[in-house]
Amino acid sequence: MATSTLVLPSTASLIDPFGRAITYLRVSVTDRCDFRCRYCMAEDMTFLPKAEVLSLEEIDRLASAFIRRGTRRLRLTGGEPLVRRGIIDLVRSLSRHLRTGALDELTLTSNGSQLARHAGDLAAAGVRRINVSLDTLDPEKFAHITRWGRLPQVLEGIEAATDAGLRIKLNMVALAGLNEDDVLPMLDFAARHGHDLTMIETMPMGDTGEDRVDRYLPLSRVRAQLEARFTLTDLAERTGGPARYVRIEETGQTLGFITPLTHNFCESCNRVRLTTTGQLYMCLGQDDQADLRAVVRAAPNDDHALDAAIEAAIARKPKGHDFDISRRGQAPAVRRHMSVTGG
Repeated sequence: MATSTLVLPSTASLIDPFGRAITYLRVSVTDRCDFRCRYCMAEDMTFLPKAEVLSLEEIDRLASAFIRRGTRRLRLTGGEPLVRRGIIDLVRSLSRHLRTGALDELTLTSNGSQLARHAGDLAAAGVRRINVSLDTLDPEKFAHITRWGRLPQVLEGIEAATDAGLRIKLNMVALAGLNEDDVLPMLDFAARHGHDLTMIETMPMGDTGEDRVDRYLPLSRVRAQLEARFTLTDLAERTGGPARYVRIEETGQTLGFITPLTHNFCESCNRVRLTTTGQLYMCLGQDDQADLRAVVRAAPNDDHALDAAIEAAIARKPKGHDFDISRRGQAPAVRRHMSVTGG
């Protein structure tokens, strides 16, 4: 009598066509946000119906499939992830991979608005650091950039996260004519409170109702301005991500630059992005995607089918993006908003 052999899902690492190991997954848990930042969203957004959004259980299953295939870092994003109902339950569930050693880091990116009430639970669930988007310390500029945001609420959240033991990296989007004069105050704020700071060039994603050419501030210009005041030393530090780091010798701080437009950062890309609807984007700046939601809903108990879909998607990962912001009035490089893909 023939005996059947149990075939387990693959645990082989995911390698893209250019030999890059995919070890970092960013998951957008919601496209909704309580801010309307000018570089990210239009003021009057139409959000997805609930039926199109992955359930928390589906997010867990998909993330766990990537972790089984070698993902070591998992970041939850949005929209604003902390406005998703049940988000702390999801974090607690995913933290089991930290306890087993299968995952090195579970973190999230937030606008800080909900941190005051969630920081303690995040720390208790195993989160050790978070990224907080903060483009200025000027209350009026902050209200203008975020449209709906209140700076004191965010600063309170950052303080609560610090008190809970979370390490914070501040992400500052460089915006010409809006926050060019805020770099030094942000550096000082980060130094005083022990936070890291990374500056980011605005990316041409989605129609936000504004011409990004007017707001595009090349970080090469910011760096030149800083070099007129400080000594900047390039660091060899790499995280597999897009940031390039310098040390400010006079203060000892590390400052990151993310430059998708002035410098293509794709050669060492180790990440993919899963949207809140279950579409896997192999590149932030390309439109090619794989529908993993269809797979998990068609085969809720078949991890082999999910494995095959993930492998096929990674096999299509491109070498790099095609961001261009040089032509005034042109359509966005990609039509979807950053909040849909996950920041």
